[in-house]
Amino acid sequence: MRHAIVTAGTKGLGLKVTEQLLEEGYSVTVSYRSDVSAVENLKKRWEAKADQLQFVRADVTKKADLDELIQSSIQKFNKIDIFIHNAGPYIFERKKLVDYADDEWYEMVEGNLSSFFHIAKGVIPLMRQQKFGRIIAYGFQGANDAPGWIYRSAYAAAKVGLVSLMKTLAIEEAEHGITVNMVCPGNILGEMKEATIEQSRQFFDEKTPVGRSGTGEDIARAISFLCQDNSDMITGTVLEITGGLDVINSHR
Repeated sequence: MRHAIVTAGTKGLGLKVTEQLLEEGYSVTVSYRSDVSAVENLKKRWEAKADQLQFVRADVTKKADLDELIQSSIQKFNKIDIFIHNAGPYIFERKKLVDYADDEWYEMVEGNLSSFFHIAKGVIPLMRQQKFGRIIAYGFQGANDAPGWIYRSAYAAAKVGLVSLMKTLAIEEAEHGITVNMVCPGNILGEMKEATIEQSRQFFDEKTPVGRSGTGEDIARAISFLCQDNSDMITGTVLEITGGLDVINSHR
């Protein structure tokens, strides 16, 4: 049985990833920051697979919490095959760089970039021993081209840095059977984060060229594919899942 770590995997996009992996027979260690009710809801829904599921409270901006997340996974499941970094702080308020407080800048960089570094550094030695590993980061549409993103300077800078880090790791670790990729969700809002594809098809979305909103299931399916044994040829890749919507420019 493969074991996966999913950060912030109790709600939103992360919830659908956790459930997809459980359905496919993986065991999963899920981190959460503070929402205990989301943990309890997930426990109830997957009570039949309680032995395949572990929850660890962790703030991804704190290295000690991330170390504990890794150690808890090893203690319970004796292995880590997959690391999916779904967590990523985001500031919804629109403001220019000069209006950011120092702590907001550091939260964006630590939560979106440094956190990936800390967990990857912790899990890669285990993956090397196994000669197998799947690491998946999250980005945003266009991150591969390092675009300017007005009012999102800190978040964008961290994610664009993460693209380069992801590609570097993909090269460094390929010989050990470890792939490293990035998925970039489109404009998935509100309830659609935990919705199925079938549910999204009930509502026409005129803003998205394919005619429907993206969903958490869309992201989970892509991640599931990248985690498969036979997906070893796909590494260092940025996969955009946007339905053809120009996410960044729509906000300009």
